[in-house]
Amino acid sequence: MTLRTTRDEASRHFAFVGLPAPGHVNPTLALVEELVGRGHRVSYVTGPEAVPAVRAAGAEPVSVSLRLPDPPPTDASTAPVAAVSRMERFLADVRQSFPAMLERFDGDVPDVVCSDAATSIGRMLAEKLRVVHTALLPGFASNERFSLRDLFTEQLPSAFDPNNPLLRDFGQRMRAFAERYGVSFDFHSMMSDAGDPLNLVFLPKEFQIEADGFDERFVFLGPMIGDRAARERWRPADPDKPLLFVSLGTLGHERVDFYRRCLEAFGDGTWQVAMSIGDRVDPAELGEVPDNFEVRPGFPQTAVLRASNVFLTHAGMNSTMEALYYGVPMVTVPRLLEQELNAERVTRLDAGRRLDPNASPRLLRETVDEVAGDDTVLVGVRGLRALVRGYGGAAAGADALRDLLAERDSG
Repeated sequence: MTLRTTRDEASRHFAFVGLPAPGHVNPTLALVEELVGRGHRVSYVTGPEAVPAVRAAGAEPVSVSLRLPDPPPTDASTAPVAAVSRMERFLADVRQSFPAMLERFDGDVPDVVCSDAATSIGRMLAEKLRVVHTALLPGFASNERFSLRDLFTEQLPSAFDPNNPLLRDFGQRMRAFAERYGVSFDFHSMMSDAGDPLNLVFLPKEFQIEADGFDERFVFLGPMIGDRAARERWRPADPDKPLLFVSLGTLGHERVDFYRRCLEAFGDGTWQVAMSIGDRVDPAELGEVPDNFEVRPGFPQTAVLRASNVFLTHAGMNSTMEALYYGVPMVTVPRLLEQELNAERVTRLDAGRRLDPNASPRLLRETVDEVAGDDTVLVGVRGLRALVRGYGGAAAGADALRDLLAERDSG
């Protein structure tokens, strides 16, 4: 961890709350490191999977029963049942985690709760402790002209209709739980920004949709890698060959058919391939793996991206931002709504091209080869690398939190 010498601020206690997924925790770690380096204390509430990363960043882990959510529903016919299943899991986690969180912070109240906007439990904690709340947004922020929740509702109205009996019942039980602890819960606030005095957005403003619709409460920090890059190590077996990194992220990566098409597309040895298949796919299902492939459940992503020529990606926000940070052209194969939006932005900003997830081996190969040699894409992604590295990053986030607390203290 990088220790900084600037200690001209009063020591504060920050409570972070995040879902235990790389795409939600990793973007926040550089900010944690910055705060700790300034002499502050950070307690990080998350699921057990994220504890090692949180501890390595210098925070005190608070392990609770927060779980990685299932992918959002995509089929309109099953959307209501799938949505309720996800919400039931959320309710079960809240029932177990919230009392444990209150016990942990009893007598050790933080100055501010910084929580992932994708979960309501952090805002509930801040309300119960009567401290200021700051939203952490690893993805697109919402304003009056753009809302990711509204897009989901338009795509699958039955999955987010509060008048649906299944969802109405969930909302009633969630509100009853919240009232038991003297806090509020609003069904409509889920997946939306709720007017916090400070919202830290972990992407460059140029990537944000309807970016000019945000006021001073939204601070765009850009992607932040922090000391994680120094901790993550990996080297390609053959540094003389171009490297293709293939990863579908941590949600919805059970795509044996896709991995087999990659083996067929790139198995001739021209490319060296690092292919992440996640922890839910048995490598034996892939069949014979060519010698130019290294297949793992997961890779240290920053280390692989530093060496990559092209990234074949699902276009999750964290993966997209890290690819831009390292200036790696992308071929995107999105499946979920936010991934589709990311893929559209990548294409529009000349950082890569988009393919259907069911593209043939031949089309996969042709597109990767073309992107690797496309001057427009190479110039575009290098320009974006310079842009995102020019953002204030963790220091700007820590400054914004400092100013927020100074304003609170001044009344």
